[in-house]
Amino acid sequence: MTDVSTGPLAGLRVLDLSRVLAGPWSTQALGDLGADVVKVEQPGQGDDTRRWGPPFLEDGSGDSAYYLCANRNKRSVAINMADPRGADLIRKMAADVDIVVENFRVGGLAKYGLDYATLSAINPRLIYCSITGFGQDGPYKDRGGYDFLVQGMSGLMSVTGRPDGEPGSGPMKVGIPISDLVTGLYATISILAAVAHRERTGKGQQIDMALLDTQVALLANQASGYLNGGVKPQRLGNKHSIVVPYQDFTCADGDILVALGNDRQFQSFCALLKLPEIAGDPRFQDNAGRSTHRDALLAALGAAIVQWRADDLLAAMDGAKLPGGRINEIPEILADPHIAARGVIRPMTRSDGTEVRVLGYPGKFSATPPTYRRAPPRSGENTAEVLRDLLGIDETTLAALIKAGIVAERLG
Repeated sequence: MTDVSTGPLAGLRVLDLSRVLAGPWSTQALGDLGADVVKVEQPGQGDDTRRWGPPFLEDGSGDSAYYLCANRNKRSVAINMADPRGADLIRKMAADVDIVVENFRVGGLAKYGLDYATLSAINPRLIYCSITGFGQDGPYKDRGGYDFLVQGMSGLMSVTGRPDGEPGSGPMKVGIPISDLVTGLYATISILAAVAHRERTGKGQQIDMALLDTQVALLANQASGYLNGGVKPQRLGNKHSIVVPYQDFTCADGDILVALGNDRQFQSFCALLKLPEIAGDPRFQDNAGRSTHRDALLAALGAAIVQWRADDLLAAMDGAKLPGGRINEIPEILADPHIAARGVIRPMTRSDGTEVRVLGYPGKFSATPPTYRRAPPRSGENTAEVLRDLLGIDETTLAALIKAGIVAERLG
């Protein structure tokens, strides 16, 4: 690892006042792409996710594996913003950064003088991204928002899970905090758009990101079908709402996934399964027909597929250039040779020598690849370094700030 950034965002500095996931996910992406990210944490506590375990690291830090997933390529500074002197330190840092990311409740930072109105008056070029559950306005703006709540409120859970009447039916949340993660990604996109705007105009702006807005936007084709066709989406388990066949099937020794996106693929699949009567059936000649007569088609395909061993059928499909795959468990995909070849898992070393593994940035750049400069830091690990670099604070002043409880250095 190197501390030198060669990424496309080298030269940008981010003040990260966020915690948990949506904000840290966004700032981690900015850090991967070269930005200098300064993570501000509360002394003695740090980011909430440091304690979200088990599992925990065994290096004495008490940091959880959860925390590691969203906090590499950052420097951690522990400052008590509830103390006016601590808030003043943060304001001084904000005067010389490009981007602030925060996820406090609406108005939560105003009492510290760290809201957009205050900081933009000090730094008119500042891009200030606020991430909340429900946005800066609207009837729900004062509510606390969490991924699980938003998955339910947004309608996502209503279209996720087995259909009514099947064993285990009912609304189901997605297995990862999708609302948090994608809000973080949209925040990153929005921040970079604001950077481009500032390059042209010299002016910063505030970005208002809401988990609920983002998750509703992700309803995509499901919402479009209702808005433009009046069709209320239903839970279909692993079946696609429109494309058929596009689901799991049971082979003689396990389940596989089949995803046929066009008529040519369907005809090739029927030929592979030796089902000429299905290929020639007028009901199944296009996707609209296959969707309308879904039950009859799936019964015929299922009866043929169950005669195959999973590996044999997937190999045959691969040879015919038909999309299919296994349903992996997480240990299986993390051990997959393709994942290794793509460099998805990245080893990093913390400042105390502890080795950790993280999932790298998925974009592959031909000229300015992501860099992995800093492992997820301990809380306050870089307090002295950051205060020196950004504010020119010397050792004597730092010692006084620590003694007064305004800042703290590394815990553990």
